[in-house]
Amino acid sequence: MSFLEALVLGLIQGLTEFLPISSSAHLRIAGEILPSAQDPGATFTAITQIGTELAVLLYFWKDITRIIGAWFRHVLRRELPANHPDVRMGWLIIIGTIPIVVVGFLAQEYIRSAFRSLWLVAIVLIVFGIILGLADRLGRRTRELTELSYPHGLAYGAAQMLALVPGVSRSGATTTMGLALGYTRPAAARYAFLLAVPAVFGSGLYELVTAIREPGASPFSALEITAATVVAFGVGLAVIAGLMRYISKRSFLPFVIYRVVLGSVLLVLLATGVLDPL
Repeated sequence: MSFLEALVLGLIQGLTEFLPISSSAHLRIAGEILPSAQDPGATFTAITQIGTELAVLLYFWKDITRIIGAWFRHVLRRELPANHPDVRMGWLIIIGTIPIVVVGFLAQEYIRSAFRSLWLVAIVLIVFGIILGLADRLGRRTRELTELSYPHGLAYGAAQMLALVPGVSRSGATTTMGLALGYTRPAAARYAFLLAVPAVFGSGLYELVTAIREPGASPFSALEITAATVVAFGVGLAVIAGLMRYISKRSFLPFVIYRVVLGSVLLVLLATGVLDPL
């Protein structure tokens, strides 16, 4: 695959990571459409996600540093009580990260092969799009982030775990869970973004080590992946700011429609042999 294709995929990663439409699905589909007609792979996807998570770090910098500082002051110095809001959020992020760490480690073989089938991508785009629409429509949207409980944090974590399948969408699955549990759209999205930070950085660093040890793990060179990651960071920062403004006043319906249409078109292309599912 070429340098230009890497930049295009980095752009797609930045545009889609924070929207509930699945960045990994878009990278998988785009890989088949681009001239090389090749899956960019789980390694490329995970490493470029580091770029978009750096955008999260920058956007939520004050929140993240405050939460980390409070958590360490509680654990190491006992200066803050366990029920302090920032200490609780630190524990909630840790608890919510456990499911994806465990399953991500155990399911590496499937993440790199079976989970990347375009048939599966198409189906989950549609199914989870409909679920997002129902949660957005039927959810009470009355709870704020200060009301987040440990069981709810674990439920968020279970939803994030599903994003190991391209097409589910990390932000889409976790936000859907938040809406189903009665949280407001901004609250559901905010925790979803914070929860993604350790999981994505962990996955990205793991794949980075893999790419260094096994140069053939990705069809792209180190320079191409680096360039794509930088593009993903810049675009992702603009997208996350726009999305937070959007969901404070509007519903997720446009994303639901987009997911169903994209999944349906993909099914047609696969059924007619235009695209190879593997």
